[in-house]
Amino acid sequence: MQETKPKLTVVKIGGNVIDNPAALKSFLADFAALEGHKILVHGGGKIATKTAEGLGINAVFHEGRRITDKPMLDVTVMTYAGLINKDVVAQLQAFGSNAMGFTGADGNLILSEKRKNAVVDFGFVGDVLAVNAELLRVVITQNVVPVFCAITHDGNGQLLNTNADTIASTLAVSCSKYFEVQLMYCFEKKGVLMDSENEDSVIKNLTFGTYKTLREQGIIHSGMLPKLENCFNALNQGVTQIGIGSPEMLKGNSIYTLITA
Repeated sequence: MQETKPKLTVVKIGGNVIDNPAALKSFLADFAALEGHKILVHGGGKIATKTAEGLGINAVFHEGRRITDKPMLDVTVMTYAGLINKDVVAQLQAFGSNAMGFTGADGNLILSEKRKNAVVDFGFVGDVLAVNAELLRVVITQNVVPVFCAITHDGNGQLLNTNADTIASTLAVSCSKYFEVQLMYCFEKKGVLMDSENEDSVIKNLTFGTYKTLREQGIIHSGMLPKLENCFNALNQGVTQIGIGSPEMLKGNSIYTLITA
């Protein structure tokens, strides 16, 4: 008889919720109330940009992606791994969730390599190579709730700024060896929209075939493309269920987009 895996929920929270203290507190209360094992992944781009501006460091982007030079890397480590991560951990503790904050360097949990791009030098930006899923399993089964920021390392002493959506999907895939994993992307929208001007035009069920068609028609575009590529990649590598929607999704009583094969 095949052994039943314990359930694990991986939740990624978007920057607009992180930037709003009231929205963040409400989200964390709902996250803490989720039953079973869970992991939280967060970014925090706008806070990093604001902190950089206060230090006289200009944020530079290429097609919406941050270029991370050494001064900006220092800012992202301070804000992501320091200010935001510890604030989130403290609030989860207040809600009775035994949270513990991590970068990818802690316990060698997420190993990355500096992004290779022949056209644009993104600086200290990492692409994930491997997850130490065995150590993560031990932590999770001790009823600790890992809280990951968007910082990883290259194994040679270098920290790297890494896309939080990718971290969430990679953690979900790696943990599917030990758990039945559900992945939830929570952001400011109700889900993937047919019409970006109509908040109620949520696509309730998005298959890969429908996604390809809507992408070719230009209906799905920009930042939603890498998020959905991460979703379908995770679905094809062992993650059992993926949802995209507002934080209300955690309560199970809202409309959101369910990603299916």
